[in-house]
Amino acid sequence: MSDTPDTIVLIHGFWVTPRSWEHWVTHYQAKGFRVITPAYPGLDVEVEAINADPSPLETLTAPQVIEHLSAVVDALPNPPIIMGHSAGGAFTQVLLDRGYGASAVVLNSAPTEGVKVIPFSQLRSTFPVLKNPANRHRAVGFTFEQWNYAFTNTFAEDEARALYERYAIPAAGGILWDSVLANLLPGPQDIAVDYHNDQRAPLLFISGSEDHIMPPSVQRSNAAHYKADNTITEVQLYDGYAHLLPAQQGWQRIADDALDWALRHAR
Repeated sequence: MSDTPDTIVLIHGFWVTPRSWEHWVTHYQAKGFRVITPAYPGLDVEVEAINADPSPLETLTAPQVIEHLSAVVDALPNPPIIMGHSAGGAFTQVLLDRGYGASAVVLNSAPTEGVKVIPFSQLRSTFPVLKNPANRHRAVGFTFEQWNYAFTNTFAEDEARALYERYAIPAAGGILWDSVLANLLPGPQDIAVDYHNDQRAPLLFISGSEDHIMPPSVQRSNAAHYKADNTITEVQLYDGYAHLLPAQQGWQRIADDALDWALRHAR
C-alpha cells in the first residue's frame, strides 16, 4: 500500500461555506483524490438557507469548530492533506498542532494566537464586526461593498457581485471577538498552537499580494512564529491575488502548486 495521501480535506473560512471550494473539489477529484469539505457545526446546509436563518452562527465557538473538524479527520483511515482558507487556515494550524494531517497548505490564513501584526486594511475589513461589542453574540454579514473590499478587491465588479450572491453568509461574531481578545488574556486561548512542536506535519502558507483582510504581512508573521527545527514551514506569495483566492482567475495554477507541495512534503 502506498503511503501517499489519497484524501484532501478543504476547510472553509468565515463569511463563506464549503461551496467556496467548489472549483477545487472537482479539480482534485479529477486527479483521483477523495475530497472532503466539512462545514462548521450547524452550517451543513446551502448558502441560501444560512442567509435565511443565520442563528446557528450566533452561538458558534472555535472549540466547537475544532472539535468537529478533528472528528472528521480522525475518522479517516489515513492522514489526509489538509488545506484551509482564511479562518480555515487557522483551524488547520490547530489540527496540525494536535497531530492531524500528513501535510497542510493554508491560503490567506487567519493568524493563530500570538500574531500581533494588524495592518490597516485588516482593521477596515473586520470593522463591521468589531465596531460593536454586541456583535460578539450575533451573526454579522457584509454588505456588497464591504465584501468587495475584504474579499474581491481585484475582481471585476460583475464577477465580485456574482460571487457575493453565490458564496456570502454572515460570520460568527463571537469567534472574531474572541480571536482579538486572545492576545490580551493570559494563557493560551482557543486558537493557540505550540510554535515549537517539531512533531507536526509540514505547513505551507500561500499568500495573495493584494489580500486586504489577511495581508501578506500577517502570513509572514504567522509563519515566522514557528521555531521547530525538525519540521517544515514555508511561505509562498502570489502576486495580484485577493482574499478569495480559491475562486480567482488563475486558481488552477495555485491549486496544482499547493497539491504538489503537499504531496512532496507529506509524512
